[in-house]
Amino acid sequence: LTLLDTPACCCRLRVVVAVCCTLCVCAISAPAQAQAPARTAAPEVIERVDAVYPPQALEQRLEGTATLKVTIEADGRVGDIDVVESAGSLLDDAATKAMRQWRFQPATRGGEPTAAIVRVPFRFDLPAVERLDAGAPPPLDAGVAAPDAGGVSESAIDVTVRGERKLRNEDRGSSTFTVAKPVLEAAPRQEGAEVLRTVPGLYIARSEGLAVGHRYMLRGFDADHGQDIQFTVGGLPINQPSHLHGQGYADLGFLISESVEELTALEGVYDPRQGDFAVAGSIDVRLGMEQRGWAAKSSYGAFNSFRQLVSWAPEGQPNGTFGAAQYTRTDGFGQNRQGEAASAIIQAVLGTTGAWRHRLLGILYGARGSHAGVVRQDDVAAGRIGFYDVYPLATAQAQNALSGRIMLGLFSEYRGAEGSNAEAGVWLGLDDFRVQQNFTGFTQRSQALLNVAGRGDLIEQQNRTLSLGLMGRYRTRPYRPASWATANVELGLSGRVDSIDQAQNLLDAVVRRQTWDRRVDASVFGADVGFYGDVEWRLTKYLNVRVGARADVLYYDVNDRLGNFVPSVRPPDTFIVGYRRSALGLAAGPRASVEVKPIEGLSLRAAYGEGYRSPQARILDDGEAAPFSKVRSADLGVRIGRDDRLQITASGYFTHLSDDVAFDAEDGRLERIGQTRRVGAVVHAQTRPLAWLVGALSVTYVHAQLLERPPGSAQDPQPPYQPGQSLPYVPPVVVRADLGAKPTLVPHLWRWDLVGRAGVGFSYLSPRPLPYGAFADHVALADASVGLTWGPLDLGFEVYNLFNTRYAATELNFPSSWNPEGVRTRTPERHLIAGSPLSWWLTLGVSL
Repeated sequence: LTLLDTPACCCRLRVVVAVCCTLCVCAISAPAQAQAPARTAAPEVIERVDAVYPPQALEQRLEGTATLKVTIEADGRVGDIDVVESAGSLLDDAATKAMRQWRFQPATRGGEPTAAIVRVPFRFDLPAVERLDAGAPPPLDAGVAAPDAGGVSESAIDVTVRGERKLRNEDRGSSTFTVAKPVLEAAPRQEGAEVLRTVPGLYIARSEGLAVGHRYMLRGFDADHGQDIQFTVGGLPINQPSHLHGQGYADLGFLISESVEELTALEGVYDPRQGDFAVAGSIDVRLGMEQRGWAAKSSYGAFNSFRQLVSWAPEGQPNGTFGAAQYTRTDGFGQNRQGEAASAIIQAVLGTTGAWRHRLLGILYGARGSHAGVVRQDDVAAGRIGFYDVYPLATAQAQNALSGRIMLGLFSEYRGAEGSNAEAGVWLGLDDFRVQQNFTGFTQRSQALLNVAGRGDLIEQQNRTLSLGLMGRYRTRPYRPASWATANVELGLSGRVDSIDQAQNLLDAVVRRQTWDRRVDASVFGADVGFYGDVEWRLTKYLNVRVGARADVLYYDVNDRLGNFVPSVRPPDTFIVGYRRSALGLAAGPRASVEVKPIEGLSLRAAYGEGYRSPQARILDDGEAAPFSKVRSADLGVRIGRDDRLQITASGYFTHLSDDVAFDAEDGRLERIGQTRRVGAVVHAQTRPLAWLVGALSVTYVHAQLLERPPGSAQDPQPPYQPGQSLPYVPPVVVRADLGAKPTLVPHLWRWDLVGRAGVGFSYLSPRPLPYGAFADHVALADASVGLTWGPLDLGFEVYNLFNTRYAATELNFPSSWNPEGVRTRTPERHLIAGSPLSWWLTLGVSL
C-alpha cells in the first residue's frame, strides 16, 4: 500500500487482502499535514462477478493476460479502469466488463475511507476440452473467474478466466454475423429497433407511424413487416403467423436500445433451429445491460418529441438481470403523424453457479399513432399537396393504428460436466392490432351492396392473437471415434399454437367511421410442431462439417364467416354466409455447412439449406395439404481475421423461393406472385484498431428475378408482373457504414474521467424497381451524434437525416383516385410515404 502524504510517495507497506492475494495500492486522497503517517488499510474484495470468455475469442482460440489498473473509490465502487497490458480488444473488453461489477471494502487512512488504485491481471485460458476439441462445449466450471494462488504476483489480484463457450455453435455458413455492443452503439439510434441496421444487407424504415411495425429488406427480399425474416428477442419468437396485415408480422417497436447486448444474424437457411419465416434468414436479439445500478435518460427533440427511459440493473447480478421502461411521444413531422408509445422489458437470470441456469423474461408494449398515408407523386409535383402533407379528405385524415402486446417466457439452460448441454423454454404471448389506412382514395365498390361506391377506401384491419409455445433441445458430450475427430449430436423440438381473430372492413370516415363493406371476418386456430437433428463433426483442426435436417407439421382450422359466398346484392335469408375448413401439411428439408481453416485467421465456408414460410391460413381450401413457400438457399464465402481488430467476410449466395408475395395496395396486404430467384453477394468488414474506436461497413448486391407470371383474378385479370422482370421493391445495392469513437478526453477530472463520444451512421439504397415498370428513387441517409460522459452524468446530441434529404420511406406504383367527384382511372401512378426530414434529440442522463 503506497500512501500520498505529499505529492511524492514517502513510504511503502504491503498488506495481504482477504482473498489471499496482495494489492499494490496508491491512495489518491488529498495531501495530509506533515506529520507521522496515519494507520492504513488496503481495500478488500467483498463481491466478485465472473468474467465470461468472449465467444468470438473462443472461436479464434485467443488466450492472454489483460492487466487492468483500477481505481477503487472511497465508497468501494470501481471507478476508472485503464488497460495497462492488452490481450487484444476482445479479451480486454471482457475483463473490463467483469471488473465493473466488482465491489470492495474501500481502503482507509486513519480510519477514513479513501480512494486507491489496484492492478488486476485477468488471465484468459482456454478450457482443457477446448484445447483438445475445438468447438466442444465447456466443462462444468467454465466461466468462473477465480483466483489462482499458484501463480499470484505479490503486487496484484490474479484472476484466471476459463472460457465459456456458447451452448451451441450458431456460426453456419459465411453469412453468419454477430454484432456486439460496441458496434451497436457506434452510430446514433433514434429507436431501439434501429440497432438492426448494423446487420449486413438489412434496411429498416418506419413509414406507417409508431403503432405499425417497421419495413425490413434483407438479402434481396422485401420482407415488408417481417414475412421473410425469423425474429427472436431473448428467445421469444416475434413473428405472427397468418396475421391479417402481413404474414409473419413482426413489430419490434418495443425494443429499448440500451437493453440490447448482442445481435446474431444467420442470413440464409443453414441451421436446423431456423423455422417458420427464415426465408432470407433469422435474427436473434440478446438482451442485457452492462452498466449496473439505476439510470434515467430524458430526451427532447424536433417536432415536440419527448422520450423518457428508466432502467435498473441490480449490482452484483449478471448482465442479463435488469428492468427497463421507456415512454415516447411526438407531434410528428408534417401532418397527421403524432403518436405515443410505451414499453417495458424485465429479465432475471437465476442460478448462475450450478449446472442449471434459468431466465425469466417479460415484455409489455403499447402504442397508438396517426399516419398520413400515401400521396401521389404527380400531385406533389403539381403543388396540389405538400410532400409531408395528408390529403384534405376525411378518409385520408382518419388513418391511424393501435398496437398492444405482452409476452412472457421462462427458459432454462443446462451445462453438463463432460460438455453436454441442453435448453428448454415455454412462452406465452397476446397481441392486439388495429389499423385504418387508405392507399387508393375512392376506387372501391361494395361487394355486398348493389351500386354502392365512392365512400372512401379507408381499410380497417383488426387482428388479435393468443399464442403459446415451447422449445427444447439436447446436445451430447463430444464423441471421439478417432484421435483426430470428434462429434456432437443435437436433437431439438419446437411447438406453438395460435388462436387468431381477424377482420377487414371499409369505413366511411364522414359518417362516424361507419362500416360500409365487409371483406374479412374470420377466426383461425393454428399449430406448428417442429423437430430437428444436427450432427457436428470436427475432423482435425482444419475441417468442420455440420449436417442436419428439420421437419415441421402445421395444422389449421379456419372459420371464414364471410367466405365462399360473395353476393353482389344483399340476398334473402336462404343460407348462412360462411365457410369452415381445415388443412394440414408437412415441410421438411436438409441443412448443411462446411468450414475449412487452412491457416490461422482464414476460414473458407460453404452451406446449403431448405426452409419454408407458412401460408396465410385464409387462402387454404378444405383438406388442402397446406402449400408452403419452399426456399432453397446456398452460399460460398471466406472470412479473414483473427480478432476484432479487423475482420472481413465476403460471400456469394443463391436463393430460390417457390411462391413469393408482394404488396397489393387495393387490399392493403400481401398477395402471391409466384416463383422467384435471387443471386447476390455481400462484403462485410469490421475493425477496432484502437480500444476507443470501432467501425463497420457492409455492401450487398442482389439480382432478384420473377420466374413465372402470377395467376390473374376477377379483380385484377392482368397482374402487373411478367416473367423475367426484376422483383418489385427490392434494391439491388444496399450499403451500411457505422463509425464510433469513445476516447477519454480528460483523465481524472476531479473524481472521474471526462469521456467523449462521436458516431456516424450511413445507409444507402439504390433505385428499386416498382410494378408496371417504374423505379423508386435512391435513398442516402446520414446520422451523427456527439456526447460527453463524466461519472454519473451523460449529455448527448444526435442528428438524423443530417443533410435534410427529401426521400420516401416507402414508394409504390398502382392506380388510385383522390378526387371523389372525378373519373376513376386504372392508370398506375407512383405513390410515396414521406420519410422524416432532419430531426434531432438532446439527451441528459443520470446513473447511480
